[in-house]
Amino acid sequence: MDALDRTFRHLVQTIQARYPAYLTQSFEVAELYQNILPYRHHRRELGLETNQDYELVLLQLLSGAREYLIVDDRMRERLARELASPNPDPGTFREFSTTQIALSPAAVRQVQEGRVSEPAFAGVSRTSSSEPTQRITAQRAATAAASTLPAATAAAGPPPQRRSAAVPPAPPVQPVHPVQATGAPAARPSAVAPGKSSNTIVPQVGDQCRYCSGSLPAGRRITFCPHCGQNLTIINCLACGTELELGWKFCTTCGRPVSTQ
Repeated sequence: MDALDRTFRHLVQTIQARYPAYLTQSFEVAELYQNILPYRHHRRELGLETNQDYELVLLQLLSGAREYLIVDDRMRERLARELASPNPDPGTFREFSTTQIALSPAAVRQVQEGRVSEPAFAGVSRTSSSEPTQRITAQRAATAAASTLPAATAAAGPPPQRRSAAVPPAPPVQPVHPVQATGAPAARPSAVAPGKSSNTIVPQVGDQCRYCSGSLPAGRRITFCPHCGQNLTIINCLACGTELELGWKFCTTCGRPVSTQ
């Protein structure tokens, strides 16, 4: 016995106990889901976990599945098309809330005789009428799995190789070069082209280039070393590697005093 059989059996039993006139008289579709068999009052007896499952069973029942109900032809065709769609809307039957329906006398006898689970009725087969329920159940399971995947991924944490990609790149920092015996930093070759810098120095007798240790011409204003071409008017901050001009007291990037280098 599947959900459709179980729902119809409970419907017949409820009508016998509370609405006996409806065993032989017609009633509106809205009367079925609002008063006779509302989900909130019969969910345990129907064995349906969600309201969507309940509406899907009513959709099948009101489409004339297994000839359990006597239904309007227009409603039968409309609901049958909805059931056959890839993603049926379980609440479509509400469009026919004022349409009259009635219990099939033959189906009622089957319930009263305890033979409701037998495939004795013509029309939609037991297998085909259960297909929409199986299809929507599978879709709901797939949706639930997809929705829990991001949460599971967040709980597990991102993979190591992708964690660094999520961190915004740090601003480029000039490298700190080794300090020679003279205490001056061995800076990388200057990107300033000869003649572009307006700063100069005047080497004293015996002064050497801090990059190549070559002798510098004493008493002349120079900007670049005549031996290696390095810009002698620029030094590098020992803390962050920023290029600094001679005479500057603080690093323009990290604020470290130049005098302490």
